[in-house]
Amino acid sequence: MGQPEHRGQGRGDGLPPGQRLQRGWPVTHYGPVPRFREERWEFRVFGATADGDKRCWTHEEFSALPYRTLVADLHCVTKFSMLDVEWGGVPAATVLELAPPAPEATHVMVWAEYGYSANIRLADFAAETTLLATHRDGELLTAEHGFPLRLVVPRLYAWKGPKWVRGVEYMTADRRGFWEERGYHNLGDPWREQRYSYQEEPGDGPEA
Repeated sequence: MGQPEHRGQGRGDGLPPGQRLQRGWPVTHYGPVPRFREERWEFRVFGATADGDKRCWTHEEFSALPYRTLVADLHCVTKFSMLDVEWGGVPAATVLELAPPAPEATHVMVWAEYGYSANIRLADFAAETTLLATHRDGELLTAEHGFPLRLVVPRLYAWKGPKWVRGVEYMTADRRGFWEERGYHNLGDPWREQRYSYQEEPGDGPEA
């Protein structure tokens, strides 16, 4: 697989404001850890696709997509950061290439087990550091950390990268996901410390 690419944040070295360095990898999530059933698992792309159809991959098919490794940081809104983490998986850009969005698509909703969701701008999903991760440090993710698939978006707080991802919905307008509906910032940029919805400025969230 070669050496991992070191992309980081593109913002320079150091921690975002209000963050502290974390040596281990805490387990943080809402709800129980789902049981993985390979025969039932699929990854779907739907919504405002270029051809109007949805695209599905079985676990075997998704695992056969081009694999990439990169070194990037993870910043949790609970104020811990993990630096220089080696991730492996399928670039989000590959999904966009295989199942392109319609020209009018502006956002995606990332869907995970139990109906959990996180909304991000299409530009953030398409970033070269955004990865649908299956591995960390060359090892498969554990169930507690998102196996078989979690989204990694290093430029945003980690809640924008759900564990146990099952699909991506292309959207022509923004709408809030699970935590965004419960008071978290709609954009979630750690370098601007966008933690909570009361910090939002005009244009940061969906139109009422």
